[in-house]
Amino acid sequence: MTPSFSEQGRFITFEGGEGVGKSTHIALMCAYLQNRGLEVVVTREPGGTPKAERLRRALLSGAIKSLGPLAEAALFAAARIDHIEKLIAPALQRGAWVLCDRFMDSTRAYQGANGGVSHQSMHWIEAASIGKMIPDLTLILDLDPREGLLRAHNRRQSNEVADRFEGEALSFHLALRRAFHDIARQYPQRCHVIDASAPVADVARIIQNFIDDRFFNHSMKSINQEA
Repeated sequence: MTPSFSEQGRFITFEGGEGVGKSTHIALMCAYLQNRGLEVVVTREPGGTPKAERLRRALLSGAIKSLGPLAEAALFAAARIDHIEKLIAPALQRGAWVLCDRFMDSTRAYQGANGGVSHQSMHWIEAASIGKMIPDLTLILDLDPREGLLRAHNRRQSNEVADRFEGEALSFHLALRRAFHDIARQYPQRCHVIDASAPVADVARIIQNFIDDRFFNHSMKSINQEA
C-alpha cells in the first residue's frame, strides 16, 4: 500500500559556506515541521553516529589535510556510509523527515571543485557511499564569504580556533561559493539557492514558504485532483 503523505519520510539537506546559518535554520525548520505533527531527525556531516563523529574530529582538526583532498573525500565517504546505514535510512523508512547539515554536495564543493579531486574519483566515491540516497531537496544558503567568515569567527568561544576549513584563505571560500552555485545550476530540480544575507526571520520565512510549496501545497493539490 502506498503510504499517505504524512507517512512519507523526506530527506532535506542544508548546504553552503562557513557561517551561512545552516544550524540556525535547521533548528527553525525542525520546530516548524514538528508543529505540523511530523517526526523530525536533525543530523550533520561529517557526524551523526558515534563512528562518524570520530571521523569528524579527525577531519576538522586538520589531521588529515596533509594526505590531500582525495583522502579527505574518502574519509567523508566512510563517515557517510555509517551515517546513512545507522541513522538516515532507518529514519526515512519509519516516515521521519531528516534535516542534515551538509551531505554529498559539500564533498563535491570542498574536495571536488575546490580540492581538485577528479570527477571520476568523486563519482566512484559517491557510488560507494550514498548509492540511491539522494536528498529530496537541497537548500544552499548563499552569503558573501567575508560575512560568513566574520559570523563564524564571532560564534567561536574565546578559547576555540578556526577548524580545518574555516582557517582557509578567503580565495578558498570565494571559490567554494562558486562551486555551490555551479552545483545548483547542475541540479535545478533538487537544489534551491537561498539568500542568507537577510535577517534570520526573513530567511526562515522564505525557507518555510518554499518547503510548503514544494511538499505540502503540492501534495494537497494532488489529493484534491485525485478526489
